[in-house]
Amino acid sequence: MRESQASEGLKREAYKLHAQVCSIMANPKRLEIIELLSEGEKSVEELTQATGLHKANVSQHLALLRHYNIVVTRKEGLHVYYKIANPKVIQACRLMREVTLEQLSAGKRAIQTVQPMRRRGVRP
Repeated sequence: MRESQASEGLKREAYKLHAQVCSIMANPKRLEIIELLSEGEKSVEELTQATGLHKANVSQHLALLRHYNIVVTRKEGLHVYYKIANPKVIQACRLMREVTLEQLSAGKRAIQTVQPMRRRGVRP
């Protein structure tokens, strides 16, 4: 019985952490940063240039991603380099992007089907 309770407690904690990580990932700029880092390690300066954001904004996003162990750092001289901590993060982001693109595509097809019907006065 105790083992089952411990297992349930662990599950609940995992759900909480999962929700926190998802909320951190629910930002377009952070997703863009993750996509850029999926290409390989980058400095704050490289990410700033690639995203068009101010250095302070990029640093704030990276601090959150680092706090949740989504990215890790390596220091070389005066530069700090960031990379994805676990390649599964990249897989998860790509999978969700595929789902989103499929949904957008399906929505576009639905709109294209409905528009000609409305032009002819037919209600879908």
